Amino acid sequence: MQAIWSDGRRFRTWRRLWLALAQSEQALGLDISNAQLEAMRLHLDDIDLDAAKAYERKLRHDVMAHVHAWGDVIPEARGIIHLGATSQFVNCNTELVMMREAMELIAAKTAGVILALCSFAETWKSLPTLGATHYQPAQPVTVGRRAATWAQDLWLGLEDLEYRLKRLRFRGVRGATGSQASFMTLFDGDADKVEQLDRMVTERMGWDPDARFPVTGQTYPRVVDAQILGTLATIAAAVHKCCTDIRLLAGVKELEEPFEKDQIGSSAMAYKRNPMRCERACGMARMVMTLAGAPLQTASVQWLERTLDDSSNRRLVLPEAFLALDGTLDVLRNVADGLIVRPAIVEARLRAELPFMATEDIMMAAVKRGADRQEAHEAVRRHAVAAAEIVKSGGENDLLTRLAGDPLFEGIDLEGVLDPSRYVGTCPEQVEQFSRRVGQTVRDRWGRLIQAAVDPGI
Repeated sequence: MQAIWSDGRRFRTWRRLWLALAQSEQALGLDISNAQLEAMRLHLDDIDLDAAKAYERKLRHDVMAHVHAWGDVIPEARGIIHLGATSQFVNCNTELVMMREAMELIAAKTAGVILALCSFAETWKSLPTLGATHYQPAQPVTVGRRAATWAQDLWLGLEDLEYRLKRLRFRGVRGATGSQASFMTLFDGDADKVEQLDRMVTERMGWDPDARFPVTGQTYPRVVDAQILGTLATIAAAVHKCCTDIRLLAGVKELEEPFEKDQIGSSAMAYKRNPMRCERACGMARMVMTLAGAPLQTASVQWLERTLDDSSNRRLVLPEAFLALDGTLDVLRNVADGLIVRPAIVEARLRAELPFMATEDIMMAAVKRGADRQEAHEAVRRHAVAAAEIVKSGGENDLLTRLAGDPLFEGIDLEGVLDPSRYVGTCPEQVEQFSRRVGQTVRDRWGRLIQAAVDPGI
């Protein structure tokens, strides 16, 4: 990701755009020689950044600084570099190229996390665990099904990202205000040649020539940045939710993120195993979510054909959002690959609350035996409140003993209702279906790129 957003990558792409423009202009009849094009081809990557910086200090214009610096290297082609173009020909088109590659990398890493969570979910698809709504004990689910919900959030973000990739358009050759007037001048008013030029440059840069914006001002529409960062923020929110859940479960010792043999959890409390990776991921994800607002503001203040207040903001916001999410996904992938389950703790916490979870089944069993549903509900409520008070005071949960002594529930197998698997519904099957349908689709689309996207240094 750092390489994608590097100055070197940016300026090398500028030169490829200038070459594509010159090649296309020659093909359409402008006076550009093969020798000039060959000079450009031979010096695409030998960029003298110091020379460009010196020109920029003098000219106060980054694009023209690079035009002059390259012109010094290829004097025979100096006069055709940037012919008919405006600065946003290289700036906008380069940023679209960089964002497409960055989005593909984010997609591959998101896919990798999804598949890691699917693998974890499959392993633990049948282990019942205490559910929680309002962060209060609720109907059991399974450890695996909970992980599948994390994966699903990420999958929804990945689907959105895939859509953005599919719909990403090229700015092309548009001129200073999007009117293409300079190119109409170059081609003596031949609008067909101007259209051909736009298509040819787009295709030479590796884009479908039909994937162009129908109209632009000086820049490509800045709402595109808002759409893309909104998608990144969606994935960041999914990461944050997942990592927050892991942190909460680490607090009750049901789950632990990977912990190295000599890792120190706290400088003062030597016994601690803090979920520092998930905490780090949450912090970075929050940054991405915060950055998503900036492109909306930028898009809203692009007066008429363009104002320059977009530039400085975007140079910070776009790479930082991608870099932060890239690192966030690296951390979560590391956690997902090594996530530790403590089944004894999971079972103990569920067992402590299971009598409360079983009360609906007990109530229904009483109704089947002829009890009034409302009377059974009130009896269960009364006994449950009393048992809860004892639990909160440090005692054992005696709800079943209380119910066994109530004539309303006489003859019901109260011990039989304590099998946790009775209360997880179709959670195991849901995990299997999710892994089969979603996991396989993700693997088919991104499997080739997933391993290449893993950062081994986390």
